[in-house]
Parts: sequence; C-alpha cells; structure tokens
Amino acid sequence: MDPTFGLRFFGALFAIMNPLMVLPLFLSLTDRFSVHDQRRTALAVTFYTLVMCAAVGLAGSHILAFFGVGIDDFRIAGGLVLAIIALNMLNGAGNPAHEGGKSETVEPTRIDAVAFYPLTFPMVIGPGTITTLLVFLQGARSSADYVTFAGVVVAIVAILGVVLYFAASIGEHLSATLRVIISRLMGMILLAISMSMLAAGVKALLPGLA
Repeated sequence: MDPTFGLRFFGALFAIMNPLMVLPLFLSLTDRFSVHDQRRTALAVTFYTLVMCAAVGLAGSHILAFFGVGIDDFRIAGGLVLAIIALNMLNGAGNPAHEGGKSETVEPTRIDAVAFYPLTFPMVIGPGTITTLLVFLQGARSSADYVTFAGVVVAIVAILGVVLYFAASIGEHLSATLRVIISRLMGMILLAISMSMLAAGVKALLPGLA
C-alpha cells in the first residue's frame, strides 16, 4: 500500500467536499426549517452523499469505458475542473458547476425539496467530487488501497453529517473571517492537487514531455 495514498485522498476529498464551506449553503436553504427539520435534512444529505459516492465508485470506471474515455484523459479534464474550482475558492467566488447556478436555486418548503437537489447534487457531489473519487479510485493498486479509499469516503461523509446535523449551533460560532480563511486554505490545497492530476495525465499521454 502506498503510505501517502490515504493522506492525499483525504486531503483532496476534504478540500472539495469541505463541510465548513457547505455549511453556509445548507443554512441558507434551510433557514425556514425548524432545528428538528434541519437535522432530518442533514441526515438525508448524509445518506444521499454516501449512496452517490458508492455509485460513483462502483459504476464510474464503467461509464468512462462506455464513452471510450481513458483515466489519463479524465485526469487532465478533471484537473482542469478542480483548478477552476480552486481558483474561485482562492478569489472568494462561487462556482456554479459545483454549487449550482441561480436557475437551480429552489424555494425551500420541505425537506425532500432540498436534501438531494441541490444540497447533495451538485453542492456536495459535484463535478469536482466525482473527479476526485474516480481519479483516486483508479490510483488504488491493492486491496489495502481500496479499503483505505472506502474508509476515507466514510470518514469524510461522517464529518459532513456531523457538521450539518449541528449546523444551527456551529453557524452561530463560525465567523465570516474564519470561513474566508478556510476557503482560501482549501483552495490552495485543491489547486496543488489539481496540478498533480494534470501533470500525471499529461506525462502518461505525452511521455516525451516526462
């Protein structure tokens, strides 16, 4: 097992699914809910997120193969997507591809109206998350790596679930300044990881450049 595999995957997935960045979006869409309904929504988002991560892990490579897309092609395309998201995070701008555009904003009237869409998809499970899952899954080389992959996914989703479950309490103590600092830090980490993906993909497709 590559000893850095788990750490790199944890860092990448945490940066792209950053629960503390999802928190203000969650609060804005559930501000008319009671605390009880907010917590029910948090549990629903956690469940949907875990299911979608499992679906990507089990079927993602088959979908790529169906369209004739190689993993190195996807590394380059995914690296570009992650780089754009990371640059927006560093500049303090949102990214419609990951957070959903204005036309995708819904009026939060009930839990099932927001739990899956747009909270789970595309806010938590967006192109960046799917790219990260697929690239690192293809990078797994042993059964230990696959176990590590599953463990990291479960750990990140669990952290997300806890943060959203206690969103009302955490939101009161999470200042705007702290949110900005977290966003910039995660953006820098994500940008570095996206460059690594791009470099790996380019070297594989154009070995002469290596």
